[in-house]
Amino acid sequence: MSSTSLRLKPAIITNKYSISDADLESRGFHLRRTADELNLDQLNTVFVSVGFPRRDPEKIKLALDNTNSLLWIQHERTRKPVAFARATGDGVFNAIIWDVVVDPSFQGIGLGKAVMERLLDELVEQGIVNIALYSEPRVLGFYRPLGFVADPDGIRGMVYSRKNRNRNKK
Repeated sequence: MSSTSLRLKPAIITNKYSISDADLESRGFHLRRTADELNLDQLNTVFVSVGFPRRDPEKIKLALDNTNSLLWIQHERTRKPVAFARATGDGVFNAIIWDVVVDPSFQGIGLGKAVMERLLDELVEQGIVNIALYSEPRVLGFYRPLGFVADPDGIRGMVYSRKNRNRNKK
């Protein structure tokens, strides 16, 4: 899976949401900001449904324990997660957004945008100025209206690769 690193232009963010909390509730969705009621097996099912590899639930729990901010949307009728995003970082300057997913049966109705808008607001309210994420090239268009740009100011990201490191040792 290839991915592209994106960075946020902070000036683009506003405090207005495309779907209000009340609208989400009236449509049968509950916004959650902690992992307390999150069923990790159900979250894993959403990950797999969007093409992520199945993950060890213990490792998901560890990742969530080390997450600074997370938001997910629970479907009222099924009590299952249908949208999710989280961010890690230093809590001061930098954050990286991870695992942005929406169950395919609920895509196209604004849930991904609802989660991202709120997560971004939370990070900006903390004073974080450098917000990045990794994205599949096929969904870059989703992130651009939220203020993300690829390689702003000529910044190029790099990713550590054991595969390349081992190749260079030969």
